[in-house]
Amino acid sequence: MTLFNKNFIFFLLISFQIFAQKAAFNVVPLGIYGGIDEKNLSAYLVAPINTHDYICLDAGTINAGIEKAINNKVFNVSTNEVLRKYIKGYFISHAHLDHVSGLIINSPADSSKTVYATKKCMEMMQNHYFNGETWANFGDEGPGFQLKKYHFQTLAIGDETKITNTTMTVKAFPLSHVNPFESTAFLIQNGNDAILYLGDTGPDSVEKSNDLSELWKVISPLVQQKKLKGIFIEVSFPNEQPDNLLFGHLTPNHLMKELHKLEELSGKGSLKNFKIIITHLKPPSQNITKIKEQLQKANDLGVQLIFPEQGKRFEL
Repeated sequence: MTLFNKNFIFFLLISFQIFAQKAAFNVVPLGIYGGIDEKNLSAYLVAPINTHDYICLDAGTINAGIEKAINNKVFNVSTNEVLRKYIKGYFISHAHLDHVSGLIINSPADSSKTVYATKKCMEMMQNHYFNGETWANFGDEGPGFQLKKYHFQTLAIGDETKITNTTMTVKAFPLSHVNPFESTAFLIQNGNDAILYLGDTGPDSVEKSNDLSELWKVISPLVQQKKLKGIFIEVSFPNEQPDNLLFGHLTPNHLMKELHKLEELSGKGSLKNFKIIITHLKPPSQNITKIKEQLQKANDLGVQLIFPEQGKRFEL
């Protein structure tokens, strides 16, 4: 083999690696925590790379997160423009207030768009929040006078749904969050690229459920094919939290056990350098520090652990 051929093959290999690792999604965390700090609760903007066609995965904090992102030079437009023009829709995993309060409070200033949720979650939001009593009904379904600013779109489990005003699609899957209370995982796809976002969830072993195991079966082919760019998944408590006080959440040890199940399905070594975005850490700060340390120590799969910061953009 000539030197030219060797160099050409080397160039092709490098080019392939760069192409394979090319980012597919922009992520802007508007809120990252799971409790007490109302200015920083679960909400993640996700858009196809090089676009402003964002969806918001959960909506605990909106306005304060956008302002933080603007301060960090992520956006060069006003808070109002990001809210009204950049955010194309909301995906609510479950109706607990730390996942919907930003949507509710910002609704008067928002523009017309779609709110996506499963049937049980949508019913809870309509009956308890957007009902004309607790809050004006900004939707097009449910009790009270319907202002029809938001289109409430109910997602059927496992069905692929086109996301309005974007090139993306979504599939919803059930999660157990203190069984039998339901949370949701959203598989977001754009062409051949995908991300998986999980709302609050407990481990199957504690929840007496197989929801996570069934989810891993669905996404394992995407991991094998390198189409899944990352998984957003919660770790709310350090390992010291007893199982009977998890309240439908994960610890570092429980997360790693679940990820081992995924690796068994997708193949040994398949999660090496795979991106796991850790969400919903619960303050105080000493707990958060402990969770991060315990995750790093338990990471025998070699996954890339990402700890988002509010208002700081990253790519997947």
